[in-house]
Amino acid sequence: MQKEKGIGKHGIGDTFDGFMLIKEVKKGTASNGKPFLTLFFVDSTGEIDAKLWDASKEDEEIFMEEKVVKLVGDIHEFRGKPQMRIKSIRPAQVTDGVRISDFLEKAPVDKDLLQENMMEAIFEMKNPNIQRIVRAFIKKYNEDLFIYPAASKNHHAYVSGLAYHIVSMLKIGRQLCEIYPEINKDLLYAGIILHDIGKVHELSGVVSTSYTLEGKLLGHISLMVTEIKEVAEELKIDGEEIIILQHLVLSHHGKAEWGSAKPPLVREAEILHLIDLIDAKLNMLNRALDKTKPGEFTERLFAMDHRAFYKPVFEEHIQK
Repeated sequence: MQKEKGIGKHGIGDTFDGFMLIKEVKKGTASNGKPFLTLFFVDSTGEIDAKLWDASKEDEEIFMEEKVVKLVGDIHEFRGKPQMRIKSIRPAQVTDGVRISDFLEKAPVDKDLLQENMMEAIFEMKNPNIQRIVRAFIKKYNEDLFIYPAASKNHHAYVSGLAYHIVSMLKIGRQLCEIYPEINKDLLYAGIILHDIGKVHELSGVVSTSYTLEGKLLGHISLMVTEIKEVAEELKIDGEEIIILQHLVLSHHGKAEWGSAKPPLVREAEILHLIDLIDAKLNMLNRALDKTKPGEFTERLFAMDHRAFYKPVFEEHIQK
């Protein structure tokens, strides 16, 4: 599948003719009483949804999550967002030579490099207790940590998105530590690395990412707070660092309405929260702008207060 043929390279009024992966399926009933399916398609360049009207039982059995389909359709605008109007759809065949992995968006950095960047941050830690705890988590979740997305939608929702989010935050954190040397680098780095690792329990995986039962009932924050204590006990580490690390994770969403049981009450916890916001919002915004032509607005972004952002026509060249 050539990238230039991906859905992310198509705009309103274009006709799409290619293969896509079904990420999610929702059943519905039209006003005339007939069933329909809302299909959420994805490929390595973006995603789009479409309605399959007058869906039969056979359609429900054929067009399921994690299935690749050959799709032809026109792209139109519906409620401010692109939507596909299906002309034809069929399951992919062996002779088509396509694989599920062809359609999964991936982090722009190889996972080996992400792993290397994360280990570099751990090597910089001076506090032996904090370093041992972080190392234990990296060792425990080494495989999932470097392939999981950071979310089911919105920010870093792609293969290796979780690790890419962490490494991007570490880069921001390193710069802040240079500007403000009074920051406790060990605490900040540890908080950045640990804050979202609970998502390997909260999310189902890379394909058709959804929330697990643990994710729905407990959430990644409470799961991680508990696990930090457990890992510390296994390592026979007892001290103030454990409580601070738990607080960093517990408060990183900033406010109760955003999922934090406590607001940040330690300097490094406040910085962690702000870095997390910066990286998550810029990731969402940049991905939306990448799909927007100069002189036009992005679609309204739910996680950005339903704002639509304008992409300037002029190009600014920054010499590095």
